[in-house]
Amino acid sequence: MQKRTLIIAGMHRSGTSLISHWLAKCGLQLGEKLVGPGYGNVDGHFEDVEFLKMHEEVLTNNNLPSSGLTDVQIDSFSIYEKEKLKSIIKIKQQLYDQWGWKDPRTCLFLDVYQELLPDACYLIILRDYQSVVSSLLRREFKDVDDKYMARTYFSRLVWQKIRRSQKLQEFYHAYAVKFLKVWVAYNHDILKCIKKLNNDSFVVINYSTLCKEDTPLFSHLKNNWNFSLKYFRFKDIFKESQMGEDINIDHYITDRALIENAKQLQDELKGYMQLV
Repeated sequence: MQKRTLIIAGMHRSGTSLISHWLAKCGLQLGEKLVGPGYGNVDGHFEDVEFLKMHEEVLTNNNLPSSGLTDVQIDSFSIYEKEKLKSIIKIKQQLYDQWGWKDPRTCLFLDVYQELLPDACYLIILRDYQSVVSSLLRREFKDVDDKYMARTYFSRLVWQKIRRSQKLQEFYHAYAVKFLKVWVAYNHDILKCIKKLNNDSFVVINYSTLCKEDTPLFSHLKNNWNFSLKYFRFKDIFKESQMGEDINIDHYITDRALIENAKQLQDELKGYMQLV
């Protein structure tokens, strides 16, 4: 059987965990040890711990946040980092005829993966910038909320009745621009990557498409890319309640050029959606 590797790439909060969950249900090997559930991903993150730790190490070595929430470009891996990554890939290739992984930070290192895995297939997950930034704002503010809610009864009361709404607005104003810049950086790297690939080696998809019809992507994975999978309905794992409502981020972002840049990038990537 021909070795098949699937790289699942998409910005944080784009539905990569959801789609990876579905692929795992269909029988794709996504890692021996996966990151467990958390806020916003109650069914699990479906991130291969080995790749996650490797990405976090590279980010830390470059004095960047290990979360990967950065718009700073990482030009290259050190010799040590690249050899370490090669060894992870080599073991995976020895163990499995078909495998893949998901970690949003992968988007920051697509040039390296194109070099090390020239025959890989790419499943690109695109979600609109407004929804992604909204989701990040909600998730990151929950850490602030939890900190205050862990205090004494009186402090909690003051937080809930007086300070929370003010702090929420301050937080959104402080971080909306940052998260939009991250969305732009990630999706710019994705666009740069797919422009170098053959058209038959990548698919750009939105999770909402799978809610309506999942068989085109499943058939593409099985018939075009030769992954041996068993069909599982996407609807059986999708939970609309977990997606959350959008925040009007235009209220918090005054840089119109940044908004226009995001819109143009989004439209260009949508042009690559084949299975819609």
